[in-house]
Amino acid sequence: MKPSHYYAVIFSSTLKEVNEEYNLMAEKMDALAKTMPGYIGFESARNSDLKGISVSYWQTEQDILNWKNQSEHIIAQQFGKTNWYKNYQVKICRVEREYEFGK
Repeated sequence: MKPSHYYAVIFSSTLKEVNEEYNLMAEKMDALAKTMPGYIGFESARNSDLKGISVSYWQTEQDILNWKNQSEHIIAQQFGKTNWYKNYQVKICRVEREYEFGK
């Protein structure tokens, strides 16, 4: 169950290309993030133009900072800048409430 409010890190990006190295690192980072204190969840989508958006959810801003500064994640960030991304943007937002619909 999510807390009454929490934080979302919105990562919008355009890849140069999708390759096995990128996919393996993405899987590794997903598994690693799940072990971090304050991790709530993750969702991601990418279109055929290689534009994507990924959102990770965290309990506190400090949890986000701890993830950003995690040593293996720092390496992945460096690889992203040099090898995989044409561009990216990060937004950090506080989620005050949520609701959903589903049948």
